[in-house]
Amino acid sequence: MKYFRNIIGEKCFLAPIDINDAEKYAEWLNDMEVTQYLGITDQVISLEKEKKILQGMLDRGDKIFAIIDRETGKMIGNCSIFKINWIDSLGEVGIFIGDKNFWDRGYGVEAINLLLDFGFSILNLENIMLKVYSNNPRAIRCYEKAGFKVIGKRRNARTLAGKKFDEVYMDIIKGDFTSPYIAGVVLKAGNENKNRLGFME
Repeated sequence: MKYFRNIIGEKCFLAPIDINDAEKYAEWLNDMEVTQYLGITDQVISLEKEKKILQGMLDRGDKIFAIIDRETGKMIGNCSIFKINWIDSLGEVGIFIGDKNFWDRGYGVEAINLLLDFGFSILNLENIMLKVYSNNPRAIRCYEKAGFKVIGKRRNARTLAGKKFDEVYMDIIKGDFTSPYIAGVVLKAGNENKNRLGFME
């Protein structure tokens, strides 16, 4: 399947989701090694249910992307901006790398940075937050590398296999973020327009 490159990084790029990928998402979302970190281990995701979930996100206006490995063109995960508050310029993000062959290889950090670039540079959001469970230190490290800071916790918010975990709240503001891709695209286009019109630097 060919994916359209929307926001491009060194390792991966973000592309519009394809409902036809629902089967792959359903496969990942029935893998407990994946879902234990997403808080949905109690759900059984059928193919039809996953199609409805994806369509529902699109219908609500969520900004949802497939994460594509640049080298192979393979879809490896999913990320989105949702609960967008246009009045106060707020949003929430979620991400998962479903293909475990791409865990601990820097794809999560790059994908979340590309998603933040879209949120801050295109949607003009001021504050973006996320929620993550304390049993997922890999994700917490990833978010910290992207610039997120812990702003609070809901203690013992989740019970899994008899163990209690906190729900951790993290956020990042526009002023703490540097665009890795979109600013360069805009700058390049501006310079090309200047040259085309014969403007001097």
